[in-house]
Amino acid sequence: MILAIKLAYRNLIGAGLRTWLNVIVLSFSFVIIIWIKGVMVGWDYQAKTDMTHYEIGGGQYWQETYDPYDPLTLDISNAPIPDEVKTEVAHGDMEPVLVVPGNIFPQGRMQAVTIKGIRPEQNLLKLPTEKLDTIADDAIPAIIGLLMANSTRLSLGDRVTIRWRDANGTFDAAEILIAGIFSSNVPSAEAAQVYIPLERLQHMTLLEGHATLMTFRDPEAPRPELPGWKLKTKADLTRQVDEMIKTKTVGQSVLYGILLLLAMLAIFDTQVLSIFRRQKEIGTYIALGYTRGEVVGLFTVEGTMHAVLAAIAATIYGLPFLLWQAKVGWTMPIDTSEFGMAIAQTLYPMYTIGLVVSTVLLVTITTAIVSYLPSRKIAKMNPTEALRGKLQ
Repeated sequence: MILAIKLAYRNLIGAGLRTWLNVIVLSFSFVIIIWIKGVMVGWDYQAKTDMTHYEIGGGQYWQETYDPYDPLTLDISNAPIPDEVKTEVAHGDMEPVLVVPGNIFPQGRMQAVTIKGIRPEQNLLKLPTEKLDTIADDAIPAIIGLLMANSTRLSLGDRVTIRWRDANGTFDAAEILIAGIFSSNVPSAEAAQVYIPLERLQHMTLLEGHATLMTFRDPEAPRPELPGWKLKTKADLTRQVDEMIKTKTVGQSVLYGILLLLAMLAIFDTQVLSIFRRQKEIGTYIALGYTRGEVVGLFTVEGTMHAVLAAIAATIYGLPFLLWQAKVGWTMPIDTSEFGMAIAQTLYPMYTIGLVVSTVLLVTITTAIVSYLPSRKIAKMNPTEALRGKLQ
């Protein structure tokens, strides 16, 4: 095997420009596949991290009738906070949130919103809820997301009328003060969402001690079944992100296939040409005692070494590029806030050992197969005819 590797390396270097063209094309495949897959891994990590910090924590309990995609259920989607979790709530490891539908009237326009009551002192989520302690005698302090601020043209310190309906079905209205505006990269935590103090919302809606969902901190702690509540694990709440990334990955496989096809086609043609032009050399190997299998193996190793050299070339120029991308990120050319998904405007690729190893193995094995296919013809060659340069 060592002799075959030495001969293969010498033959590749002797081929000159043809070898290096194949190596460069194949190295592009290495770098682009690793970069794009790294972007997907980075997106997955960023999205789940942002959702954890601003919306889902380590998981949630939902009141059994709550459906975030059906605003008609919000009026009835609440229940008293269970006694089993009150200790955890008191320690700050679980945050109850009351969710009710409402409307605001910015610049005389009416816009439907979701009013969320949350405790100002909470530290489970990164929402700037401490600003809900702002003193405003004639208004309710509130915080909103940047998406909400842009769509309603509200700014810090603005006042706007908000309307809601209490537990008896009676409409009421008050004025809120925009005490804080935050940006989270999580549209579902920002778009049409207004956050006010939990106790204030409970009092306004006559739902003292009630909540719609309860977010907990520790995703690994065992969770009891609570009557009237549905347990939503972190995996359940991030499934939409996983499905989106899976869809994108399948689509990108077409690009991977095209890159590999171009590189493999070049290597296949090179192998066919090499066997045609080196018939005398092949006959000499067989005449010297090489078995046909050993000669086939030699040419297969020679073709596979394109992938080895490509990996080295990709490391030389690709490693600085990949590290630079991991540092500065890839800024999306369009506004990601319109996607409706947790995605940052700038994605930072993440490269794992498994990603690099799997890509190298995929390209190397594919190259070996493509190199072997034309080499099989050597097994059918007659040594005497091969020495004369005639292929049967």
